[in-house]
Formats: sequence, structure tokens, C-alpha cells
Amino acid sequence: METINTASQQWATRPDDERFTSLATMQAFLDETRANSIGRGISSRALTVRPIADDPKGIAVEGPSGAAVFPTHWAFGQLAQRAGAPVGYLRDLPAPLAADCMNFGLRHRDIEDVGVLLYKNGGPAQLRAVTGPNYGRIWNADIVRALTARFGDGVTGDFKVPGEFGKDVVVTKANTTLYASDRDMFVFLADEKNRIEIPNRRDGKAGTLGRGFFVWNSETGKTSLGLATFLFDYVCCNRMIWGAADYNEIRVRHSSGAPDRWIEEVAPAIERYAQSSTVSITKAISDARAARIDDVSVFLQERFSQGMAQAIELAHVADEGRPIETLWDAATGITAYARSIPHQDRRIEVEREAGKVLKLAA
Repeated sequence: METINTASQQWATRPDDERFTSLATMQAFLDETRANSIGRGISSRALTVRPIADDPKGIAVEGPSGAAVFPTHWAFGQLAQRAGAPVGYLRDLPAPLAADCMNFGLRHRDIEDVGVLLYKNGGPAQLRAVTGPNYGRIWNADIVRALTARFGDGVTGDFKVPGEFGKDVVVTKANTTLYASDRDMFVFLADEKNRIEIPNRRDGKAGTLGRGFFVWNSETGKTSLGLATFLFDYVCCNRMIWGAADYNEIRVRHSSGAPDRWIEEVAPAIERYAQSSTVSITKAISDARAARIDDVSVFLQERFSQGMAQAIELAHVADEGRPIETLWDAATGITAYARSIPHQDRRIEVEREAGKVLKLAA
């Protein structure tokens, strides 16, 4: 069984104005953001950076019309990358010097088309993103609308902001798992009411697991679109997920085909997860528990290196007190081994293999 800290990292780093206490309030924020945002294609040569008078660190960006827009912290970094300048260095420079460095890069590097995302709602216009021309934007508002249609407000249905140690809590900004900003969004919902009973789960004792999922996205190029589903024991006060298993993930890069993949792959996966019953999941687990492996070493080495296969077997013995015998055991051993991997991308890659092993019993 695995510990997942993804939601805990979000909980620990999000400021108050990026926290929402229901999908409805999150939806209202994202709808307003989308309604007042517009994407445009432009040549990199048409962008000019200007220092802001009376602000030693402030800069504005002008397009062909000469109108000034003010980059967000995230967009400033993207523009610096397009100019070929180290963003950390630029942030420490006085605005006139930083503007000169960025303009030099924009004028002397190869001309390229860029996609800019602008936002204006009464105040000064913001530059939210500077991406490639083929960036496939999937709007956060569309994703949350799909979640609301299937799971309700995220606080009263079966799937909702998780409680603490399995007990319901009043959702506040201090314990929520619904986050959104001008850069990205992240949602964690869980069904802790309709738990899945698992006989002989550990040390000969029965146990139960809840169902949970993450959805994340960025309109501005910060991260991919993703959906992860998993089973788990409980979520603690700092939103750490304990005893996780059967982790499965879909990731979609924001290439030109990303909006189509959202429609054809991710949205249907959310629908299937919403409609799946605990009975079907219980059967899948039961089948995996009944599916014995003839030669565990050969089975694992067909999927992993010899050293990793041995480490997986040892991880299962350390967690469960006995060797791997079934597909369920193998998946448990893989997720146990994954906990020792320091890099998240590699850890998730190994966790996906655990999900594939479980599916072999179908």
C-alpha cells in the first residue's frame, strides 16, 4: 500500500485566494476568468517589453497596437524563456535593464509565432500566458463543469472533499481539496461512504477502501491535463492519502490535439468512474486476489529490471509479512516499492504498472 502526497503538497502551498469550498464557487471563478480571457497568435517580433515608471521592478508588454498589458508572474517566466534569458536573473534586475535584455532576445533570436492569453475585466489588462502557436488549450471552466455534472457540488454527494481519518468535516478553506489560480487547477474528490470491502486484506484481517480521484489542468502551459484514480484507506488532516492502491492515470499534453483528447478520452473516463459501482471494483480485486502467479520472479522480470523485481518482492514482504503469491500481491508490492522512489514522475510511472497488473485478472 502506498502513501500519496500530491494533495498534501497542494494543501500546503495554496494561498487563501486559490482555495474553494465547493465546485460551484470554483466554477463561478473559472467561468469569470474564461469569459474575460482571449487567446491570440502573434509574431515574437511584435512584442516589446517596457519598464513601468515609478516601479523599479515593474514591466509591461506591448503588442502591435501599442496597448500595454501586464504579465503575471507565470507569464513573465514564459516570456523570458522566449527571449532566451534566465528568468531568475531577470527578476533581480531593475526593470529598465530587464526590459532591455528581453527585447534584445526577442529581436535577435529566430522569429517565431507565439500564442498569448490576455485577461481584462475592468482593470489593467493582464498577460496570462505566452505559449507556442499550437498550444491546445483546454479551459479549466469546462473541466469543472464536467465534474459538477457528474458529482454535484463536491461537498454533499458521494464524491466530495474527503474527510479527516474517514470522518466527515465541514469544508472550509483550511481543509479543502479544490484549488484554482491564474495558472492552473487541481481537484481531489473521494467517496468514503460506499467503501469497498476486501477480505483478508492484511495479516488475515478484512478491511475497506474508499475511492478517490485527482483532476488537474492548466490553461497557461504550467502542467498537462490529467486524471488519476485510486483506492485508499483514509486521508489525514494535512490531506496526505494513506494506504493507496490501484493507482491509474491519464495524462494529456497540451498539443494541438489536446481538446479532442479531452472529449474522446478524459471526459469519458470521468463518466465511467462516476458510474462504476463498488461491486465491479470488489470483483476486480477479488479476481486479482484469486489469480495466482506461477513464478513470481519471472513475472516481475518480464516487466521490470532484475534489481527492481527483487526490490518489489522485498517491499511486499516488508509490508505484508509474506511473499508475493497473487496479482493483488504483485500490485501491492509494486506500489510499496514506488514509495521509495524520490522523483514523482518516475514514481507515477511505476504506480501505473501496478494498475496494469491488476487488470490482468480481468
